[in-house]
Amino acid sequence: MYHKKHLALALASAIAATASMVSFSAVADDYPERDIRLVIPYGAGGPTDIIFRQIAREAEKELGVSIVPVNMTGAGATLGSRNVKDSDPDGYTILGGHDNIALSYIAGMVDYSYDAFSPVARVTQTFNMPTTYPGHPVQDASEIPQYIEDHPGEVKFSMIPTSTDHFFWMQMFDAMDIDLDDVKLISYPDTTEQMSALMAEEIDFTITNAACCSSFYADGTFRPLGVAHSERLSGEALKDIPTFNEMGIQMESATSRGIFAPQGTPQERIDILADAFEKALENEELREKLITELGSEPNFLAGEEYQEFLTANQEALEKVAENISF
Repeated sequence: MYHKKHLALALASAIAATASMVSFSAVADDYPERDIRLVIPYGAGGPTDIIFRQIAREAEKELGVSIVPVNMTGAGATLGSRNVKDSDPDGYTILGGHDNIALSYIAGMVDYSYDAFSPVARVTQTFNMPTTYPGHPVQDASEIPQYIEDHPGEVKFSMIPTSTDHFFWMQMFDAMDIDLDDVKLISYPDTTEQMSALMAEEIDFTITNAACCSSFYADGTFRPLGVAHSERLSGEALKDIPTFNEMGIQMESATSRGIFAPQGTPQERIDILADAFEKALENEELREKLITELGSEPNFLAGEEYQEFLTANQEALEKVAENISF
């Protein structure tokens, strides 16, 4: 009798364990069951919006549900990131963000950074370019230090405070041994205002990238002075732009865009999302558009590699921030 009872208990335990495993597997396999909300903390039509929408359109084919982009602007792009941070960690609300997550924290605008999220994957990197207007005497980035030396205290660089372009100038000035006292940093509220100021020749230099401005390079509205990368970009309007590496400037700068989920999102759901975005970036038509039209390299990273990248990225930005007064 004892052995029969013991066998019955063991069998019941085994059945319960199997049922539990089946239930867990079913939960994992059922995700996603409804549309996923992709919060983009920037306005519609900008480079970040365009890039995430293009990639999401392919990723949703892998997921079998729609990825619905939601533009949520305001508070220096922190309104959208905070909304995602505070959302239920169920994999149905994700953020399309970039370096600004760390920049906002470093600038003291918010009390959270990358570590407030469960990183899903890096999808692209868009390399930055110092840019001027067609009639400006500076022909490429290597000539900027001499131009400043010839016009101390007069040369105007535009930037959005605490943004990627603000940090770009600090990094470039350091790489070129340019003294901050010899330049003027002119603050603007957004990229559109900066581009308008450059067109009007109110400033000498601004930061652009191919994602926003390849058509302006092609028609001669703007003159890019070099790309902060080790390799030249592809595309007719981009391939002739020299790299910083070619000019002997030891610096790289890119806007690294990625997908983030609320902290605590189940790892199996993070993995499903990452896999979908990775497969999306394997689409040749999408890759071609990202590279040649949007000047953005599909550089996928996930898991520990992406986490290590984010840690290094924040450390590098914090080093640059030592020269910035917020």
